[in-house]
Amino acid sequence: MSKPFYILLAFFSTIAVFASSQNYTGGARAIALSNAFVSVSDTWSTFHNQATLAQLQDLSVGVFYESKYGIDEFALAASSIVLPTKAGTFGLSFYQFGKGTFKEHKLGFAFAKQLFKHFNAAIQFDYKSQRMPENATAFSFLTFEIGAVFKPTEQITLGAHTYNPVKNGYNYPEEKIKLPTIYRLGAHYSFDKHILISIETQKESDRDVVMKSGLEFMPLQNLALRFGISGRPVQYTAGLGYRFKNISTDIAFSYHGNLGFTPSVSIQYQPK
Repeated sequence: MSKPFYILLAFFSTIAVFASSQNYTGGARAIALSNAFVSVSDTWSTFHNQATLAQLQDLSVGVFYESKYGIDEFALAASSIVLPTKAGTFGLSFYQFGKGTFKEHKLGFAFAKQLFKHFNAAIQFDYKSQRMPENATAFSFLTFEIGAVFKPTEQITLGAHTYNPVKNGYNYPEEKIKLPTIYRLGAHYSFDKHILISIETQKESDRDVVMKSGLEFMPLQNLALRFGISGRPVQYTAGLGYRFKNISTDIAFSYHGNLGFTPSVSIQYQPK
């Protein structure tokens, strides 16, 4: 079958399940690692595991854009702000998926804190809204996320995260749609800050377990090469990152066997 057929099928399938299970993530670095990112800490931890925000020492701001399969209607734009303080680390995140009358928004406010020497925990409150072509008004609901990180050694970090544990969802006039809970558990190992290997399992309350893995290699001090694989269905990812002074840029590509490539890019700024 031709690619346009698969794209058309994906479009209508996405609309059909739009209110079901999507909790979109941000950051091209994470995508290049197949989103095996629940234990990794950076500006985009507001979309993965807010507990890892407590490991950040400086203010950080990021913007992100992804074009799923090159389709404008599937565009995803996001931003993240991380502010460490003496009381703990605060995070503010936002994304918009879709365009025109077909779009979804999520606004998150996170707080992370180191509770013990090797243990961090966090909570994030989310406001989600959705507008469909057939609805005159948007529908919205509130939920939250919780996360934890344990670092037993300098090289090993373990992470756990739960999204929407209360299964809140959209209250349509016809019926109320409960969104599933999403559980993520993973770890990564760092080899002298030049190589990072990450693995993760993800389980949605109404779907099978998904395995993810990623590899990050830094041949130069400011250059990173990344690769990832996840399934099922199997998806391959790759990307690179470059840092120049206070600005870092990451690009990533994911590949679907029928729909083709999805490019993404993110830019992060740290004043220090």
